[in-house]
Amino acid sequence: MLELLQKPWPWYVAGPLIGLTVPALLLIGNKALGISSSLRHVCAACVPAGIPFLTYNWRAEIWNLVFVLGVALGGFIGYRLMGYPDMVGISPETIQDLKTELHLTDFSGLLPRELFSLDNLANWKGWFFMVFGGFLVGFGTRYAGGCTSGHAISGLSNLQWVSLVAVIGFFAGGLLMTWVIYPMLF
Repeated sequence: MLELLQKPWPWYVAGPLIGLTVPALLLIGNKALGISSSLRHVCAACVPAGIPFLTYNWRAEIWNLVFVLGVALGGFIGYRLMGYPDMVGISPETIQDLKTELHLTDFSGLLPRELFSLDNLANWKGWFFMVFGGFLVGFGTRYAGGCTSGHAISGLSNLQWVSLVAVIGFFAGGLLMTWVIYPMLF
């Protein structure tokens, strides 16, 4: 069983499992799959300041907090039991593109070390991108009414027009950042 979990699952297995989670949540508990609303629930539980946005019965959504805790716990247990590969399996063409286009060279961990390391926090550029990027992600999630997983998995499966618009925006923003903005900054 552990051997089965240590290998990446093909898309035709993992995709339907994720896809079937949405109707299961809807049928069993009338709930939608998503993560971003859990931050609001945590703030409502921990910050009793009388802020109108946080004044609601957060206990009715306790399942969402248990779900997020399960995701974090599952990730921790998975890392401890299975570790991580020395190198993430990406195609040689992608590695070549990352080297030539984005000037990344170290692919020894799960993430490119030139982008995701503690050394990047030692300068103003790293702090700026962390704080400004965090603000943009938080603002965008709130403004769009959900995160990428909520819109792309739950929203699209429920045929919500706003989710289709949001997912198109996510992809367009990602392409713009990868091919236009990021090369100008680095």
